[in-house]
Amino acid sequence: LLLRWRRRRALCRKVAEAQERQERSLVRMEAAVQRFREQHPSVNLVSILSLPLPELSEKLRDGSLPLDHVFYAYLKKALQIAIETNCITEFLQESETQLRRAKLMERQGLLYGVPVSIKDSIDCQGHDSTLGFIKNLNKPAAEDSVVVQVLKRQGAIPFVKTNVPQSLISYDCKNLLFGQTRNPLMYTRTPGGSSGGEGALVGGGGSILGIGTDVGGSLRFPAAFCGICAIKPTGKRLSKRGVMSGVVGQKAVAAAVGPLAKDVESLALCLRALLSEDMFSLDSTVPPLPFNEEVYSSTKPLRIGYYETDFFTMPSPAMRRAVRETKQLLEEAGHTLVPFELTNVDYVIFNYCVRGMFADGGSSFVKKFKGEMEKGGTGLFFWLAKAPQWLKTLLSWISKPFVPRFSSLIRSMKKNTVDEVWSLHHEIEDFCHQFIAQWKKLNLDVMLCPMLGPALGIGYPAKLSVAVSYTMLYNALDFPAGVVPVTLATDEDEEQLKGYKGYYQDWWDRTLAKAFRGGVGMPVAVQCVALPWQEELCLRFMKEVETL
Repeated sequence: LLLRWRRRRALCRKVAEAQERQERSLVRMEAAVQRFREQHPSVNLVSILSLPLPELSEKLRDGSLPLDHVFYAYLKKALQIAIETNCITEFLQESETQLRRAKLMERQGLLYGVPVSIKDSIDCQGHDSTLGFIKNLNKPAAEDSVVVQVLKRQGAIPFVKTNVPQSLISYDCKNLLFGQTRNPLMYTRTPGGSSGGEGALVGGGGSILGIGTDVGGSLRFPAAFCGICAIKPTGKRLSKRGVMSGVVGQKAVAAAVGPLAKDVESLALCLRALLSEDMFSLDSTVPPLPFNEEVYSSTKPLRIGYYETDFFTMPSPAMRRAVRETKQLLEEAGHTLVPFELTNVDYVIFNYCVRGMFADGGSSFVKKFKGEMEKGGTGLFFWLAKAPQWLKTLLSWISKPFVPRFSSLIRSMKKNTVDEVWSLHHEIEDFCHQFIAQWKKLNLDVMLCPMLGPALGIGYPAKLSVAVSYTMLYNALDFPAGVVPVTLATDEDEEQLKGYKGYYQDWWDRTLAKAFRGGVGMPVAVQCVALPWQEELCLRFMKEVETL
C-alpha cells in the first residue's frame, strides 16, 4: 500500500507538471501578443480573422498583408478560445522564430505565413505527443512528422498543439493531463474527438487551419459538432510517419491524416499544398498523386447515392432533415439522387471494426494504460479487454436474448488466432469489393450520408461507443469522407426527439436520445463520400453541398 501510495504521488506530481506547462504556454502566448500590441497599437487584428484562407494566403504571398499581423491576430484569438474551451495543450514557441525567418525569405509555398494548429498525436520536434498518457510526458519527438515537415516547406507556421482524449479511442476530448475540452458553440456539449482540440480551436476561430487524424470519425465528429468542415482522405493519401496511433499495427480499420477548416476551399488549398513533391520524397510509401484540379473544378452534374439511416444507429430528427434538405437542393441544382441501401451495418461495426481493432482481445490496448491513473472515456472497452475469455463467453451468451448489441460487442472482443485475423482481413477486402460493386451498379459518382449530430452532451460519448456507425463504416472501407455543416437543430427537431426510440430500444438507444437533447441552435452536418483515392471528387461534392 505504501509503495502504491508513493507511486500515485509521483504520478500526481507529473500531472501537475503537465498542467503547469500548459498554463505557462498560455502565459507565453499572452506575453507574445502583448509585446506585439505595444509595438503595433493601431493594427486591426479583427479584420484579419474574417478573411477566408485562400484570400489570406494570397495576401500573405503578394505581401499586402504582413506575416506578423496574421500570426499575432490568430495567436490572440487562439488564446481566447483556449481559455474558453481548454483546447490548447502547448504553444510551439519556435513558431515566433520561424515567423522571423519567413519574413526574411522569398515568399514561397501555398501556405506561406499561415498559422496552423496541430493535433497532440502528430509529432513536432522537441514537443511531446502524449495521447493523454502520463508515460508519454517529457518524451519530446526527435523530429517533425512528415506532414509537419511538408507544411513548413510550404511556408506554414505550426503554432500550437491541441487536446485529445486519452488513447485517442474516443469521440469526446478529455484526459487526466489537460482535462476536458468544451465545444466553443455551447460549453456543455462535447467538441467531439479524438481531434477535439482542433475542432474547438478551428470552430471557435482561433486557428484558420488544423491538422488531425481519423480512425473512426476523429476528424468528422469534431468538425460536425463544432460547425466546420473536414475531410478524412484515403488512408495512405497523406503520410502517417511520425503520427502516433491509438492502436498500433492494426490494419482492419484504416486511419488517416487530414485537415479541418471553416470552409471546403480551405481544405482543398491544404491538400494542394500537402500533395506536393515534398510529401512523396519524404515518404515514398505515399503514392505520388498530385492534387487533380480538373476533377475538383469540374461542373458536370453528379450522380449521387444517398441514405437517411444505416438501420443501426437511428438518426436524430435533425440528422434526417439535414439529408432530406440537402438531397432536395442537389436535385434542384440538376444532380441525380439515387437511393442506396445499406445492409448488415451491425455486422460491419462489431465483426470488422471492433474485432479488427481489438483482434488480440484488447491486450495491447490494456498495456497502454499500465501505470496510468485513469482509464479515460474507454471504460467499457478497457473492462472487456481485461476480462477473462470464459467470462466474456458467459456474458455474451446470457445477454444475447435481452441486449443483442452488447452480446455482439463482447463477442467481438475475443482474442483471435493469426489464422482468424488473416481470414478477417480477407473478409473485409471482400466486403469492400461488394460495396464498390453495388456503388458501380448504380453508376454513382459520390454518396450523401448522415452525420451524427447535433453535438452530444459532455461525457456521453464514453457511454455511446456504438454511435460511431455512420463514420467508422468508411474507415473499414477506406473511402475518403468529409463533413459539411448544412443546418442547425431546431425546436421542432427537439420536440420530435421525444418520440425517439432507436432500432434496438436498448440502454444505448435510450442514452443516445438523452445525449441529443438540448442541442437547439447547434450545427448539424452531412457526410460526403467518394471512392478510394478520389479526394478531389469528394471535395468537389462537399463544395457543391456547401454552396447550395
